[in-house]
Amino acid sequence: MAFVEVADRVWVSRYEWFDVNCTLVGGDAGLLLVDTHASAVAAREVVDDIRRLGAGDVVAVVNTHEHFDHTFGNAEVRRAYGAGVPIHAHETAAERTIPAGERIKDLYHAETDDPRRDEVIATEILPADHRFSSASVLDLGDRMVELVHPGRGHTGGDLVVRVPDADVLLAGDLVEESAARAGVPGFGADCYPLEWPLTLDIVLGLTTAASVVVPGHGAPVDRDFVEQQRNEIGVLAETIRDLAGRGVPVEEALDAGQWPFPRQELADAVRRGYEQLPRSQRRLPLI
Repeated sequence: MAFVEVADRVWVSRYEWFDVNCTLVGGDAGLLLVDTHASAVAAREVVDDIRRLGAGDVVAVVNTHEHFDHTFGNAEVRRAYGAGVPIHAHETAAERTIPAGERIKDLYHAETDDPRRDEVIATEILPADHRFSSASVLDLGDRMVELVHPGRGHTGGDLVVRVPDADVLLAGDLVEESAARAGVPGFGADCYPLEWPLTLDIVLGLTTAASVVVPGHGAPVDRDFVEQQRNEIGVLAETIRDLAGRGVPVEEALDAGQWPFPRQELADAVRRGYEQLPRSQRRLPLI
């Protein structure tokens, strides 16, 4: 899907593979590319789409977190636009990009029937070289773009990109809309389900009633959608706390709880939630 303008000089291209979004923010200084897709081959498609758009050259890249479907195009974008193009990410995401990518490559080695196996394995992993801990501002000439780490949720290094003059927020995988996952957030093995609702409270504070919010996967949404998803993740977090507080063992928690999302998607969320609970909030299993 070619880049579509969702606000003043903010274009989103939604790719079928992983239903992932790559976003461009334009300014007098050039284009900021947010997320670079899942392989070098896929990134070349992104670059071709950028050139067809004809809005300028990429002068900076942002990774919303370390997962390969958002970072594996980094090196290819550098090849297309120059070795000096800075790549920005939260410091935790930058530190974890290579190990996270190598784990994915190991998984693809075992997926002998996956048609994109070889291109993922062959992709060079290039982590961000411009890192920040809390917030940063990028100057695109006639507009400023804010990078904010609102807290941990989908990963430990999530960031959101705010374009204040266009009232746009690029939320990465802190917000999930994709029908490919029935809108279920990405509760992976590195998620922080107990902190995620508070992180989304910060995200909501960066939006207005008129904001366009671009998720990492799926169609752009509004503030109401984000608030609803925040509340559903909040129910999940409180259910984990309740079950652990009543002494329900982690291996029984999925069957014991009433969940706001399909339970088959929540094994990692429940396990991670139990692991992250303070000791004072856990009880011995009831006999």
